[in-house]
Amino acid sequence: MRKWLLGAPLAALATVAASDLRQKKYPILRTFPILGHARMAISSIGPELRQYIVASNDEERPFTRDQREWIYGAADGAATTFGFGTDNDVEFDEGYPIIKQRTFVGVTVSAHAHSGETLPLPPAKVLGGARGRARAFRPESLVNISAMSFGSLSAPAVEALNRGAALAGCLHNTGEGGLSAYHQNGADLVFQIGTAYFGVRDSEGRFDLDKLVALCEKHPIRAIEIKLSQGAKPGLGGLLPAAKITDEISQIRGIPKDEDCASPSRHTAFHDVDSLLDVVETIADRTGLPVGIKSAVGDMLFWERLAAAMSTRERGVDFITIDGGEGGTGAAPLVFSDAVSLPFRLGFPRVYRVFAEAGLTDDVVFIGSGKLGIPENAIVAMALGIDMINVAREAMLSVGCIQAQKCHTDRCPTGVATQNPWLVRGVDPTDKAQRCARYLRSLRRELIKVSGAVGVPHPALIGPEDVELAWGTREAKPLAEVYGYGAGMGFPSEDDQKAITDLMIEMGVAEHTAAYAPPGVSPPGRP
Repeated sequence: MRKWLLGAPLAALATVAASDLRQKKYPILRTFPILGHARMAISSIGPELRQYIVASNDEERPFTRDQREWIYGAADGAATTFGFGTDNDVEFDEGYPIIKQRTFVGVTVSAHAHSGETLPLPPAKVLGGARGRARAFRPESLVNISAMSFGSLSAPAVEALNRGAALAGCLHNTGEGGLSAYHQNGADLVFQIGTAYFGVRDSEGRFDLDKLVALCEKHPIRAIEIKLSQGAKPGLGGLLPAAKITDEISQIRGIPKDEDCASPSRHTAFHDVDSLLDVVETIADRTGLPVGIKSAVGDMLFWERLAAAMSTRERGVDFITIDGGEGGTGAAPLVFSDAVSLPFRLGFPRVYRVFAEAGLTDDVVFIGSGKLGIPENAIVAMALGIDMINVAREAMLSVGCIQAQKCHTDRCPTGVATQNPWLVRGVDPTDKAQRCARYLRSLRRELIKVSGAVGVPHPALIGPEDVELAWGTREAKPLAEVYGYGAGMGFPSEDDQKAITDLMIEMGVAEHTAAYAPPGVSPPGRP
């Protein structure tokens, strides 16, 4: 018996060694049989070792441990405070954002904003208001769920995000994969139209306006977003193999089940700025909804032509969603993730300046995405002129994502970005919806608290002079100087500033200070 117990493992090792010596695929195994497997095993868990043991709190990417811990804490409903000062390397980091607080102000955030998570925070602009759309509206929340399709995410993950958005009063973008049953759990929707027109395509794969109109009449769709490109893979189409197309996905996307589905890299319903605006106006006329575009930023000629075409104010988009090149819930080739399209802080200011110089910034609601679900990133974006923020990966983290970076493999260990039935069962939509809602509320609360520190009643009133980018301890420059902003740039119109200030006071989030209370308004603490 003892000889068998000893001999069996030795025989197994000998078999492995013989196999290693004969194979030609892996030189390390052919040269070092058996031992090479140990190296390969350790290498395979290298990301996990670095994530949990080796990396510092501010070292990992795309989200640092501190950033993930803030999101997890917010989602748990735990305290999101940290002790003993920052562990960021502020003395040497380049481009580090510094938000400047004010001492004396006229209207600021009420004291109770420090403790409440359910504080309202609508955007300063009305979506579709500038062009007088029939169904223009002011969203309840300036923080909303970004475009992530069913198929890219699992069914319970999409359901959790939708339920969480409903609890937090946020909009939920469907992503280009069509409107599924999992998007229909209470939240108002932004329906995204991609290059393959999933859910609104005819039998030939062309855009079908009648299908879109019918969809909008049946579901709580509040806006339409035409996706030109995304930060993860701008200018690149996708391929969904036939083996992955289930009956449910086939029905939702309006595609055959027994053949590969290729998404083109460009739209076929329009071919230039002029025809794009024709499509935008046709959709808006038929549905009454605000209609906008989503794009990463590369060549600027498109934006210059769009602003020039909108300058007559006869046609125009209601909103523009700018996705930073560092974005990425979509699987993409490494070169696209790393090097195609501009990062948000480079791309958005270029687009904004084009519209500012054309006098069109008041006509457009600017939406930003690309790691903006972290408070300091969101504040920088709003100081640059963003009106609303879309969160994607941060929302995924709130419902269980651990940044395993396995989204493209269908082996996401938490069940968030996979269709594997065993892995998916780990996501409880009801529980994760509560976590998502708490995260969204916490982010809004942090934005309100920072607004109070700056001395304004709403984050849209934080301007490009209120935030500086520091290059270690050598120098720091305001955003206005770094990005070439002129006077008044980065702010809503004076009418919108007054309207959002009055609204924040009316909702009890902001109040007049004692020193600056206008005539007829009693300052705090006085009858």
